[in-house]
Amino acid sequence: MAERGGVRAVLLAGGEGRRMGPLGTGRLKPLIPYGGACRLIDFSLDNAHASGLGEVLLLSQFEERRLMDDLHQVWNARQGLRVHFGPYDTAYRDAGPGRLPGELPPRTGPAERGTADALIRKAPYIFGPGTEQVLVLHADHVYRFDYGPLIATHRASGAALTLAYQRIERRWVHLFGMVDFDDRQRLTQFVEKPQDPTSSLVFAAFCVFDADVLHRHLEQLDGTAWQHDISRDVIPAMLAAGEDIRGYEVRGHWADIGTVERYHRAHLALADDPGGGLPVDRMPWTIRPDVRRAWVPGAPGVRSSWVPRDLVNEGQVERSVLFPGVRIEAGARVRRSVVLPGAVVPPDADIDSAVVLENGAVQRVPLPHTEGALT
Repeated sequence: MAERGGVRAVLLAGGEGRRMGPLGTGRLKPLIPYGGACRLIDFSLDNAHASGLGEVLLLSQFEERRLMDDLHQVWNARQGLRVHFGPYDTAYRDAGPGRLPGELPPRTGPAERGTADALIRKAPYIFGPGTEQVLVLHADHVYRFDYGPLIATHRASGAALTLAYQRIERRWVHLFGMVDFDDRQRLTQFVEKPQDPTSSLVFAAFCVFDADVLHRHLEQLDGTAWQHDISRDVIPAMLAAGEDIRGYEVRGHWADIGTVERYHRAHLALADDPGGGLPVDRMPWTIRPDVRRAWVPGAPGVRSSWVPRDLVNEGQVERSVLFPGVRIEAGARVRRSVVLPGAVVPPDADIDSAVVLENGAVQRVPLPHTEGALT
């Protein structure tokens, strides 16, 4: 079951999106639309595909049937990457690419309470003959990255763990896992969401473990008074045990979309600087890939916005990101906002600093932003 010469890629996608407000209500966080082009989960999957990883194991729990059905139809119908569904995978394989199975086998065992729990409960699908390394990915980060050099560096070092990190403004480090290294790139400190950061380096939430070392630490932690979390339990336990943990710097755009404020702020950055960060034309296009998008600096009815070719616009759009299928009715004005697929903005509406949901509901986002750290 190992991929790319001994690497097993796993994707943690158990988020409920409760911190996203109405944007996350009735919707899985990994499937939240992003950038006018895709969903949050598509970044890690597209990175895995571009890195030559032929399969990614999905680790999910909340509304997992909905998530599996979506990923099977969107990704398993494509060439070059397959999403594996653990105990449910046989049913999807039997149904065929893009086709959905009927009943699935019932879930067995206790509910998973954290990211590390997801690993230990799915151990039969992760650890086994041929699996030498485990690449752990998350489903709510926006970035483009080739995992190949990270894996190669990890193997060459012989480390127990190589974790990706990025340097950010220290004032935002309290939102992340803070890390620090010695002059040989060996991890010396790992603190999840520190109150008083002493480093400007943060864990970028993807990493490569030696499979045997990871499995051993998970088994040692299981059944103890732990928090069932990779960042709060597994990595600190490995560090305390003296395991060889290395760092790998992530250069370029990487963003953790943890709240609706950060979601909105990221879209404003796209509208204000179409070539900066991660431009829309470099994102995976999984939402209506047949519809072209473009940044329009100035045209009748549109200024400084990413808009789809099928936009119907009888109003004014400024500093915004619009998805395919959007309609702006006569006299409406949309500023500093994100308009999700198929939404209709009614006549004479004045929408500023908001997310317009597919059903037309408006979720206001306060300005100025008091929470951020998009890197």
